[in-house]
Amino acid sequence: MILAFCHFHPEASFANANHHSSTVEVILRRVYLDGEVSEEVKTEHHHSIADVIAKYQDWQVVRQDGDEIVFQKQIDDLSPLLKTNGFFGIMEDGTLSIFNGKPDADNEVIQSFFQIDIKKLESYRHLQLKRGIPVKNKENYLNVINTFKAYSADEFK
Repeated sequence: MILAFCHFHPEASFANANHHSSTVEVILRRVYLDGEVSEEVKTEHHHSIADVIAKYQDWQVVRQDGDEIVFQKQIDDLSPLLKTNGFFGIMEDGTLSIFNGKPDADNEVIQSFFQIDIKKLESYRHLQLKRGIPVKNKENYLNVINTFKAYSADEFK
């Protein structure tokens, strides 16, 4: 009798097959080289949690409770914020920092590194830092840090 009902009403069979599907909130957390963390929230339909975990096999599960799974991935690159708005500069106390925009008192510091001995710094390097050196990519980021390490205050070496 049931078979006949499904035969004449195929939509009843389809609805019944999807009845076991559930949803889970998936949070994809990306951790960038510069320490910036971004999160993307998705809703995934699944038949089992194992299906969802398999879908994100390149990610690490950092938390799973009830209807939420948090995945994390280390990104071997700079964050989009740093690439777009980041400028190396120097704070008043001589700390090499990255600012959100050109270095000045109005722009927030995104990341700080080490204190520079201003007396060791050539005048053109000091001027570069006052004007701001744009963070273009990972290679540029690492080169600027390595260049200015030579000028770091002795206690930070």
